[in-house]
Amino acid sequence: MLTTLGLTIDDAVSDGSQANAGQRLIRAQGNAAALHQGWKAVQNVLEWSCGVSDYLAQMLALLRERYPDGNIACTRKAIPGTRLLASQAILAAGGLIHRAGCAETILLFANHRHFLHDNQDWSGAINQLRRHAPEKKIVVEADTPKEAIAALRAQPDVLQLDKFSPQQATEIAQIAPSLAPHCTLALTGGINLTTLKNYLDCGIRLFITSAPYYAAPADIKVSLQPAASI
Repeated sequence: MLTTLGLTIDDAVSDGSQANAGQRLIRAQGNAAALHQGWKAVQNVLEWSCGVSDYLAQMLALLRERYPDGNIACTRKAIPGTRLLASQAILAAGGLIHRAGCAETILLFANHRHFLHDNQDWSGAINQLRRHAPEKKIVVEADTPKEAIAALRAQPDVLQLDKFSPQQATEIAQIAPSLAPHCTLALTGGINLTTLKNYLDCGIRLFITSAPYYAAPADIKVSLQPAASI
């Protein structure tokens, strides 16, 4: 944004770096009118993006204290109009993008199954999807432990457990290896910095969340001065 206005960037913290309080994040030089035109927009973008990154970084630190190989994937439910910024903020914090587009994987939700002849025929649905898209991973979502067990028997690639309690998640994690040894379990629905700690004993290492998008913005101060006083 600043370079588009003809300004020169001569000092900037790299994406993904941890900044300390009071540390300079970026410095731009150039025409005063251009500086006044761009500084507020840049401040808004940085404050929101850094808020997203910092929130996710805190979640990852909490998760990886228990599971060093744990991951958090952020959904496509970003605030409208912010998808590109949101994705950059998530990646900068070390997170994953959960299905950047519908073509990446095939996701079977309850709302899809409602239109099937037999909405409890998990094996039939998954086998049909594999026949039509053999190169895609099949991701299914279960809303109850009963659905989760039925889904595991159908051998999906990934099983998302939606709004499961910690106890329910633990029980499914214990059963899953015997039913579907190659299936990855993921927890989704209501996962945030406050609730994450309740799931650290269940054994699941992949969490899916939208919470970072709604984090409080960072507090970033902007100072404009004539070049001679810098």
